[in-house]
Parts: sequence; structure tokens; C-alpha cells
Amino acid sequence: MSEAVFSAMCSGETQYLAEAPASGSAEDAQLTLWALYEQHYRGFEDVAGELEWDPQLISVRRGLEQEFEATLRSRMPSVPDPEGFEETFFEFVAGHDGPSLAAHVHRKATEEQVRELLRHRTVYHLKEADHTTWVIPRLSDQVKAAVMELQFDEYGNGDPNRLHAHLFVRGLQDSGLNSEYGAYINEAPLEVLEENNAMSLFGLNRRLRAASLGFLAAFEATSSAPSRRMAQGLQRLGFPDSMIEYYTEHVEADAVHEQLAVRTICGALLEEEPALHDDIYLGAFSAMDLADRYAHRMLAQWAA
Repeated sequence: MSEAVFSAMCSGETQYLAEAPASGSAEDAQLTLWALYEQHYRGFEDVAGELEWDPQLISVRRGLEQEFEATLRSRMPSVPDPEGFEETFFEFVAGHDGPSLAAHVHRKATEEQVRELLRHRTVYHLKEADHTTWVIPRLSDQVKAAVMELQFDEYGNGDPNRLHAHLFVRGLQDSGLNSEYGAYINEAPLEVLEENNAMSLFGLNRRLRAASLGFLAAFEATSSAPSRRMAQGLQRLGFPDSMIEYYTEHVEADAVHEQLAVRTICGALLEEEPALHDDIYLGAFSAMDLADRYAHRMLAQWAA
């Protein structure tokens, strides 16, 4: 499928996609979906801009989205009761037990393992927070203002040099890694593609706005302590200060963001629209589960 879709994107001859083969594997499906989503971010140099909303490409995307959403929902555990949302949510996150790549980086990882991890993380970190921005127009004024407060920090408080994505770029460059957007997509394993596609799925579809904010809340609530371990591991291995700074920036920022995301954003959203309760947990569980799947893969690969 990916070969057929990429060829149609480059040639513009999308009318033949109705006859395209089915995806040959989960990796093929997720890579195809990632490329179709990427048209809504920065696009591709060899794909015409008007193809962003080409009906045939959107039809392929919708089919892949439906399969992927069904997969994410099938992985979900039972959802907690809605009473006392904020404290229940924090308990839900704290009770999720999974492997820690940050702990491995802190104590044991080799320099090459960390470089591989950083290459994989470029797929997300070079467009950090953008998927959440799609949700903002779909929210009430109260929730919108709270999301904007968090996003303003993610985007450097108005300073392009403090943009979190730019901090990562600077760290990559000083570490001798390619900072060009999308440079390492060919190295990205299935789990990285799934994680990034889940963010785009939730952000692009208005009906899944609560899942997008639940993903955000769980991501922020599980980021501060691992960021500290990552910074300490990078320091142990002698990585440049700029790469370490990217993670130390998130130690304090994400400790603040988790309260904002859970209480002021998701809590306020549920007061207005209580029917979105389960989708918040869909996003939250997906954030943690997809991170676990990637960690399991890499720890097993490095051990082997």
C-alpha cells in the first residue's frame, strides 16, 4: 500500500488508488498513515500542496484511521468511574506500570543506544505540541485559554529560540545528529509510527478532541521524572549541554503542565461535556501503552 500511495502522491494520479493493494503489514499501514498525516504538518517537497485534501488520499487515510482507532480501543482496560476525576486520573496514571527507557539511559545505556533513541524521537520532538494545537478551535473559551497557556510555554513563550522543538534541534546538532525535519523516518520502528499517528488521529478529528487532551495529560503527568533521568544519563555519557538542557527544561515545565493539563484542561472539559469522559481515558491509556510498547521493543533489542 505504501508504494502505491507514495507513487500517487508524487505523480498526482490518485484516481487509481481505489485499486491499491491492502497494506502488507502493520508497519506498511502505519508508514502510509504517517505520510498521509504529514501532509497536514509540513508536507513533502515532491507532493503538490493541493493534494492535502485530495478525496482519494483522504479515503485511504480514513480506512487506515478506522482500523487504527479500533486497534487502540481494543487495547483499552476498563475505564475508572467519573466521580472525582482529577484524583482518579492521577491514580490511574500512577498505577500504570511499564518499562522505563529513561531509567535505562540513566544507569546502563551506551552512547550508541542513546543516539538511536534520539534519532527515533526526532519524529515527534521536531513537531512537538503541534498535534495539540489542532484541538484548540474545537474547545470552549475556558478550556481553550488553558490549552493556550500550556502551548505558549511549549512554543517558547514567544521566543523562537526557546521553542521546545528548537531546543531539541540545537541538541541534535551539537551531538552530531541530523536535525533536518523527518531525517530519520526510515529508521522509525512500528511503535514510533503508532505513537505519532495516535497523536495525529486524536488531534485531527474533532470528535476525538477529548482523547487528544487525555493523551496530553498523561504525557505531561509521566514526563517530569523521566526527563530528569534522561538528563542525568546524557550527562553520564558526555552529551553536550544543549542536549541535556532539552530534558532539564522539561523537568520543571512538565511538573507544572501536568496539573494544568489534568485539572484546568481535562477537568474543565468534563464539567462542560461529561460524555467525553471515556475518550479522555482512551487518549491517556494510549499515551502510556504506546510508550510501553516502544520501550519493550528497544530494551529487548538492546539486550539481544
